Amino acid sequence: MPMTKKKTTKAALDAIFLGIDLLKEGYSNKRSFTIDGRLVGDIGEVIAERDYELELDKDASAKHEGTTPNGTRVQIKATFKNKLTFKGDEGLYLGLKLNRDGTYVEIFNGPAELISKKFSHRKGMNKKLLSFPIKELQKLQNKSETKVKRRGEQAGGSQEVR
Repeated sequence: MPMTKKKTTKAALDAIFLGIDLLKEGYSNKRSFTIDGRLVGDIGEVIAERDYELELDKDASAKHEGTTPNGTRVQIKATFKNKLTFKGDEGLYLGLKLNRDGTYVEIFNGPAELISKKFSHRKGMNKKLLSFPIKELQKLQNKSETKVKRRGEQAGGSQEVR
């Protein structure tokens, strides 16, 4: 019987982290071998498309990776650490904190302009990719009802680990 998408995601992440652990052990922790980067972004994007009502662009752009059914552009960011990146104030921003078992916590889901306004004092805001602590983004989470809707969800969904 074929694997479900969630089981496939979990099995793939288990294998990736096994490889990282082997590298750390084999190189006596000379490097941290973090997987944050394009790989993490790609994982976050496919999870977002799987669980939220959005379609990924064929190729991710500098500012947005997907589009909702009503045509709203969505910036999707993911991390295994404690910071998420942000580029611009257009459309919606969906930030996810990923866990090793394939689950995640929704950190921020709403208008990108809320982040842009809150951190307007930051040099390079809306011009270059900046990092923000997850705790700061979580404080802004409930400031808007405009969100990327979860698949099968009615209005007013939660932020639980999935």
